This record gives sequence, structure tokens and C-alpha cells, in this order.
Amino acid sequence: MFGLGKPRTKLGKYIDKKKISQKWISDNCGIDKNTTSRLTGNDSYKPNRSTKHRIVSGLRKKGEEVEESDFW
Repeated sequence: MFGLGKPRTKLGKYIDKKKISQKWISDNCGIDKNTTSRLTGNDSYKPNRSTKHRIVSGLRKKGEEVEESDFW
């Protein structure tokens, strides 16, 4: 169910490639599911600094080597 032809941001493409679900992001990064949806599918949405930090921290805890500049 990853990458169903929907428009995706850099973050969305990354989690699709790594088979990480948006639900996992919401649950483990402390981000609302609506915000997660905007982060992965809307290039015009600009998250605030704490949201960026939560996403990157959550992915690092999972073992991913990512930086904020990879997505924003």
C-alpha cells in the first residue's frame, strides 16, 4: 500500500521507499495524523521547527540516518 500514485513530498517518498507508514510516524513522533498527511503529500506545507525535529528524532530512533535538510 505504499506509493499509490498520490503526489508526495520528499518525506513522503522517503517513507514509501523505506516502507514506513504514516501511522507509524504519527504514533512514534507525536505528530497528529492530519499533520502527517500534510507533511507527506503537500509541498506547500511548511512545518514549524519542533515538528521537523520530532520527525527527524523519531526516524533516528528507528535507526534511520536522516537530517532535516533531507526533507525541507
